[in-house]
Amino acid sequence: MNTDDKNIYTERQPEEPEFIIERDDEGKGKWLRRLLKAIAVVLLVALTLAAYKAWNYYFNIGVPVSTTPSENIAKLQSAPVKEKAQVVHTSDSILGVELDFYAIYGLRASIEFEEPDTADASVYLYCRSADHKEDSTYLGSLVVNGEEKQSDRSRLGYMAMVDDRMVIGVSRSEKVKDYVKENGGSFFRQFILVSDGVIPSRFFLHGKVERKAIGRMRKGGEDRLYYISTRNKETLWDFADALREYGFTDAIYITGGTGYCYYRTADGQRHDIGDINNYPHKMWKGVIPWIVLRKR
Repeated sequence: MNTDDKNIYTERQPEEPEFIIERDDEGKGKWLRRLLKAIAVVLLVALTLAAYKAWNYYFNIGVPVSTTPSENIAKLQSAPVKEKAQVVHTSDSILGVELDFYAIYGLRASIEFEEPDTADASVYLYCRSADHKEDSTYLGSLVVNGEEKQSDRSRLGYMAMVDDRMVIGVSRSEKVKDYVKENGGSFFRQFILVSDGVIPSRFFLHGKVERKAIGRMRKGGEDRLYYISTRNKETLWDFADALREYGFTDAIYITGGTGYCYYRTADGQRHDIGDINNYPHKMWKGVIPWIVLRKR
């Protein structure tokens, strides 16, 4: 092979292929970042929806609230005003609704399952509290002397009693109930009639019957609780509207419109509310939870 042939042979030798492997690390990183961002957005939306549902459940109850659960707990912890034990009866007519008002002074409240004796001089007022079903199941949360009988937030009005203090309020939260349980008090739930001077847009009880309530009004720089009764049959709407017009900040419904109870004046004299021939209540004896207010 001559020199020229060697050169041609050398020039025609196939080149060895070169394999270049490129890693697309940058592309994978972008994809991973996009995935993490998408997950973060989904989680944020889920948390926002959960927070909205929680807010809607606990706070969007259709009426403003005058006193938060924490504020009512603070009231239960404060020292009561020293005043003479008595119930002061007045009456008035508001928006065509005739009402009897029983202002409560110097009393402490509890829930009891035995109806008070008419001769018990320590009792200055008693009335019904929570409702119950035919099977004796209570409607709405109920605590008696620190023992929980029922846990049910379907009714948003409540009354709480610990030692010598008692409050009413409106909330779906059970913070006040839990405080009452821990401190051996009593608590029940009922329908809202007035909350922060506003009545609900609708009521679940209809027709005309005698109505009862417990209301709160600010008088003389102090909260004053009243037991309230209609003299005639009224719709719940007319009853609530009259309480609002009269100036009650909050009011909750009390069952037992035609039932008998009594109150005592400062001299200890008993005065009947309703027909004493209906005393004692024989039906649901031992089941009815009575609010009993005694001299401190």
